[in-house]
Amino acid sequence: MSVHGEKPGAAKQFLTIGGVPVLVHCLRAFAAVSRVAEVLVAVRASEMKRVAELIERFGLDARVRVVEGGENRQGSVANALDALTCEADDIVLVHDAVRPLIDAGTIERTIDAVEKHGAAIVGLPAVDTIKQVERTADGAIITSTIPRERVVQAQTPQGARFGLLKRAFDEALADEFAGTDEASLLERAGLEVWVVAGSARNFKITQPGDLELAEFYLGQAKS
Repeated sequence: MSVHGEKPGAAKQFLTIGGVPVLVHCLRAFAAVSRVAEVLVAVRASEMKRVAELIERFGLDARVRVVEGGENRQGSVANALDALTCEADDIVLVHDAVRPLIDAGTIERTIDAVEKHGAAIVGLPAVDTIKQVERTADGAIITSTIPRERVVQAQTPQGARFGLLKRAFDEALADEFAGTDEASLLERAGLEVWVVAGSARNFKITQPGDLELAEFYLGQAKS
């Protein structure tokens, strides 16, 4: 299925919501926060020109620049960290390029949490009952019920003081460890990661129906 003028299988960050690419919605949100000194976009080498053109076309300010990413999320973030000129205490946030409805208030609260605790992520409390299961050839068998108050669904941004985040990434690289997100690397490095309350609006664009939902939310915000 072709969605909003893109070819089938197109990278989701380039799909459009209200005529604006998903990625640009993300960049605008961070650029709107005065405490954000710089925004790096880590993308494949083949997409760098396209992203640079989008930044210029949509008038994003000089704080936004493009760097070459890696083979996966972890590699891309590692490359972006290497491209930064930071003090150890500077705050770095990492955000999914396909969460276009992130808002300035959540970004500000995440910065505040990292400033206070050293590391933090945005998380959404679980509303459904969570079951731990054992996988079998025929499916799955429930092994326990996890209390909902002990579970959050990880969102982004996720961040930490630059020195802590860089150390967590360097240790993972040295040990050839692949994490699922930045928090998993920080946890592995023995660091406490605090949770900032997220929102159901801050969802990932993963399927065509998500674009219509995002447009609905944006329409509500404008009305």
